[in-house]
Amino acid sequence: MLTRPALRPGFRTFLVVVSLVLALQLWRAESSPPNGVDPPSIIAERRRHLDALGVTRWHQAGARGAGVKVAVLDTGFRGYRDQLGRALPANVLIKSFRRDGNLEARDTSHGVMCAEVIHAIAPEAELILANWEPDQPETFIAAARWCREQGAKIVSCSVIMPAWSDGEGGGAVHRELAVVLGSGKGPGDPLGFACAGNLASRHWGGAFVDDGYGRHRWDNAKIDNVVTPWGSERVSIELTCAPTSNYALEVLDAADGRAIGEAANFRGPDRHVAIVRFVPQPGHSYRLRVNNSEGKPGRFHLIALAAWLECSVARGSIPFPGDGAEWMTVAAIDGDGHRLAYSSCGPNSPRLKPDLCAPVPFPVLCRSLPFTGTSAAAPQAAAMAALVWSRHANWTAEQVRGELLRMCRDLGPPGHDVETGFGRVALPTDP
Repeated sequence: MLTRPALRPGFRTFLVVVSLVLALQLWRAESSPPNGVDPPSIIAERRRHLDALGVTRWHQAGARGAGVKVAVLDTGFRGYRDQLGRALPANVLIKSFRRDGNLEARDTSHGVMCAEVIHAIAPEAELILANWEPDQPETFIAAARWCREQGAKIVSCSVIMPAWSDGEGGGAVHRELAVVLGSGKGPGDPLGFACAGNLASRHWGGAFVDDGYGRHRWDNAKIDNVVTPWGSERVSIELTCAPTSNYALEVLDAADGRAIGEAANFRGPDRHVAIVRFVPQPGHSYRLRVNNSEGKPGRFHLIALAAWLECSVARGSIPFPGDGAEWMTVAAIDGDGHRLAYSSCGPNSPRLKPDLCAPVPFPVLCRSLPFTGTSAAAPQAAAMAALVWSRHANWTAEQVRGELLRMCRDLGPPGHDVETGFGRVALPTDP
């Protein structure tokens, strides 16, 4: 009987390393098409998508976004250099408003995909890429201001920051952004686009219902809302409300009732914010409670990032920045014109929200999987605005906005509705 000779520990380690390297190379090859190679299936699918939007005819008529600068505000531009001249223009203007000045600090290409969508629809538009420091809204405002200073006519943002508003379009950050973006009537005012968010099943909004002991009753019954994490990613539970209320969040491990997580609270003249963040443990489940510690009970909005909520409310689930009047807010629909279940709904404020919707997924070249979610919807509307503006260079942002809404294909009940806005983005046959 032959026996296999034992491998030395060092050689076993070498084989493991080689195997991991080969696996990583294979994963990269499968998840991202090689530079310079545009898979025919992706190109064909994208062509069909652009045809359905009416974009192809506009390209054929010479409307390709020339003379329009479009800014993409995002937190994930990892690998953007590899896509220059391919999925992105050969040249882009960039600036980081993070403390470390690193545009590629986060390990995600989310912003690259947003920029690719814009480049696919408006290939002659100039692109500006900028990021900001997490949990520092002043850096987001600075980034938006810089984009305007660079001549951006359109600003697109598909990242949500729920704690930066009162959940209903109010707050200091919105007020400052409204000054930066302007009324839409001025000669340099840009037009802002924001995703509606993917929070329809991860949001609860409404009035505080006291159980008699200062604890909120979900659905007018139980005081515990089950939180189900997606995996090992850090979970963030974020509550926002008017400054007159002051709520406290409590996350309990269902196994032993122990309170867990790191709490952060902010109470300013514009809003009250309560946040609990925690790293979930395998096999554990969690319960969420909202307590009225002091102040006048009132309405609040609560969302879960990287987790599901057992008790959720889709209405009013649009987070910052899309809840603000200074943005055109874009929801996501499928190819048949139905709102996708995750796409956040209005109303969030006196302003009708969302403004419009766009079909997803969108075929991209920078990875093998299509780009989906409301993140892929917002840049489509932004890019179509660039095509309109390239045909009407003297128009104001307000005029472009009005034209986009006029061209929409109404879905659902006549007029505006809280799921799809004024309708699906579309361009007329004749530019």
